Amino acid sequence: MVNTEIFIKNAVERIKREASGKTLVALSGGVDSSICVVLAHKAIGKLLVPVYIDTGLMREGETERIKETFKHVNLQVINGKDRFLQALKGTTDPEEKRKIVGEIFIRIFEEEARKRDIRYLIQGTIYPDRIESEGGIKSHHNVGGLPTNIDFDKIIEPIDELYKDEVRDVARALKLPPEISERMPFPGPGLAVRIIGEVTEEKLEVVRKANAIVEEELLEKYEPWQTFAALLEKGTGVKGDTRVHGWIIAVRAVTSRDAMTANAMQLPWSTLQKIEARITQEIPTVTRVLYDLTPKPPATIEFE
Repeated sequence: MVNTEIFIKNAVERIKREASGKTLVALSGGVDSSICVVLAHKAIGKLLVPVYIDTGLMREGETERIKETFKHVNLQVINGKDRFLQALKGTTDPEEKRKIVGEIFIRIFEEEARKRDIRYLIQGTIYPDRIESEGGIKSHHNVGGLPTNIDFDKIIEPIDELYKDEVRDVARALKLPPEISERMPFPGPGLAVRIIGEVTEEKLEVVRKANAIVEEELLEKYEPWQTFAALLEKGTGVKGDTRVHGWIIAVRAVTSRDAMTANAMQLPWSTLQKIEARITQEIPTVTRVLYDLTPKPPATIEFE
């Protein structure tokens, strides 16, 4: 396990050494990027510019929550929804989707940096991101999903040697509130990797609502490492006396320590039935709900 006191001291010194001027930090609202904001603020203070991009691929209420949580750090919020959705239009390959998202992220950060004459970028890459990207498991948007040409003098990754459980230890040592230090992981490409096939506004609306239901039913009571809903394809169902061709939603709930391996949670049948009933009743275009039992490996935690 990491010695948090020594790690924090070394990370602050590293940022001071590598960021010799105004620096942009990519903030998603998750524990990884939140730690980077705190460490960088300790290191360079007012030279830090935190930027959050609303991709349109976020969970229900996510952008509003992040604005409120980080209002004290002069957070810059960029609306990139149209840009992301237009770029993803027609794309079905999971790796291609991740690369598209990664490139648009970096291009927007470059644009914001040029406006402010900033040459350094800090991002919250952690060790499993690098292992999975370099090992060909999947391209994380902030590693394998990055384009080759990047208009920054340096990308600084202060926590890139930490596993997720160590990240949480550092967050606690920095006295970040539990809603951040214990926050469930959320993928950088957002709901784009919880939709099989092309990302559309209709699919996003369905999976966003389903995801909110799953979190409401499972987060507080069962405390999963990660839980969410994914949208698969369409299947035949019956609503009322009418045959319909509606969306299939898969529910995922796993336990894990560091995200390198994971096991499906053994949830009570009554809980799964309640989730199914809520999703199919509250989202009229959904006809089936499945529960994913697959561990990691052979599956990954996310669907793409």
